Amino acid sequence: MLNYPAIDPVALQLGPLAVHWYGLTYLAAFGLFLLLGRLRLHHAPFAAISGSGAWTRKDVEDILFLGVVGVVAGGRLGYCLFYKPAYYLSHPLEILMIWTPGMSFHGGLLGVVAAMLWFAHSRQRPWLQVADFVAPCVPTGLAAGRVGNFINGELWGRFASPDLPWGMVFAHSGSMQPRHPSQVYQFLMEGLLLFVLLWLYARKERRPGQVAAAFLFGYGVFRFIAEYFREPDAHLGLLSLGMSMGQWLCLPMIAAGAGLWLWAQRTAAVAPLPHTTQISQASPK
Repeated sequence: MLNYPAIDPVALQLGPLAVHWYGLTYLAAFGLFLLLGRLRLHHAPFAAISGSGAWTRKDVEDILFLGVVGVVAGGRLGYCLFYKPAYYLSHPLEILMIWTPGMSFHGGLLGVVAAMLWFAHSRQRPWLQVADFVAPCVPTGLAAGRVGNFINGELWGRFASPDLPWGMVFAHSGSMQPRHPSQVYQFLMEGLLLFVLLWLYARKERRPGQVAAAFLFGYGVFRFIAEYFREPDAHLGLLSLGMSMGQWLCLPMIAAGAGLWLWAQRTAAVAPLPHTTQISQASPK
């Protein structure tokens, strides 16, 4: 049994300016996205696209900017609508207080989807092409966020057996019983494992929409499993069928991912993307 180390959430104090670890994890997430996005430019089929539809580093930077806006706006609105609708209906101005606790991944995902739709429309690119490009670059950002959750000592797990070697006491939870360090579970599953699987899957050419579908399905499954070890929100508790709000929000993700992947699989063949330069398969003589 371990004790939560009570890490100071402030990484650096410069007079009145406080740099929080959680903010640094966001910066790490954005930096990783830029790095992976640039590597993604060399993956099939994007490396074969030429002309006005060719992907560039500027595209990666623009997607990141729009994605940040989508994450913040969607994450905040999603939390207000999914987790505390009655409260924020009575206090609507507090919705704009994005510096206060309260962000939802599923709301952030919807915000990112809206951002990708805008990007695809403005660049006249197929939306599924944009979604397939972005999907493998996301899990490392999720992993960084879970590191921030652990440093803040928030979103702890449910009670665990005292015999569990990595069971952890979060004294500020109001109980001295060991709990599952669910932030670590989510870091490993939704972050690292999902990234490795998705990155390997996305390196080869897939049918339009299948990479994005794999992300939706994979995240939904891993998050659904992790929720069995994570303490449900105190003001909600467990809902119908003994499932948490997070699990109920994951079910549409899993269904959408499976449906999109099957739809893409049933298409006749891997069609070349617009503006793709066809490369001869003949060997040089």
